[in-house]
Amino acid sequence: MDKKKRAIIYAVIVAAIIVVDQIVKILVKTHMHIGEDIPLIGEWCRLHFIENEGFAFGMAFGGSVGKIGLTLFRIFATGGIAWFIWKQLKGNGRTSLIASLTLIFAGAIGNLIDSCFYGMIFSESYYDVATLFPPEGGYGVFLQGKVVDMFYFPLFDFYWPEWIPVIGGNYFEFFSAIFNVADAAITIGVIWLIIELAFLAPKAQKAAADEKNRNRK
Repeated sequence: MDKKKRAIIYAVIVAAIIVVDQIVKILVKTHMHIGEDIPLIGEWCRLHFIENEGFAFGMAFGGSVGKIGLTLFRIFATGGIAWFIWKQLKGNGRTSLIASLTLIFAGAIGNLIDSCFYGMIFSESYYDVATLFPPEGGYGVFLQGKVVDMFYFPLFDFYWPEWIPVIGGNYFEFFSAIFNVADAAITIGVIWLIIELAFLAPKAQKAAADEKNRNRK
């Protein structure tokens, strides 16, 4: 497959992830208020609407100044990922590597849209559903948007036995993180990248070296 077709395929993947991510977020933002919970499949698969100001899975970072700094850092980091993907495409990089980076890039863009623009185009979601493009203006300014999360899969929970040091008697829930489509793309991309760098790339390099040695003989 030539470079142009490869680039088009990856661009379509990025666009599809971003579009699905934003559609889900907009539907949740305009139909649910923060804290609202909708069971999808029993109690272990639910929509639970929250917003966060920082990293994926609800982690926060340093107030308004920290939020702006984090968003700017993510913009530069996302630009760096885009540049690296482009270099890999031009240099006929491994498909597995480019695919993993593409998922991470798409997820990063999806959450950056929230961080950069949602404060400008949505009203607050507390106590009532938000309005898209409210006449009085949004709840924040550029770079001050909150990321919308909604998928919640509390598969099981229990209390740790009292005899276990430190955590004994504490409540534990798996899986307690609340995430969105963009977070899922990033997570899959990171896991894929780790597998690529730790196992697939060394195996491919060894095979190439073996082939080169055979050709010399």
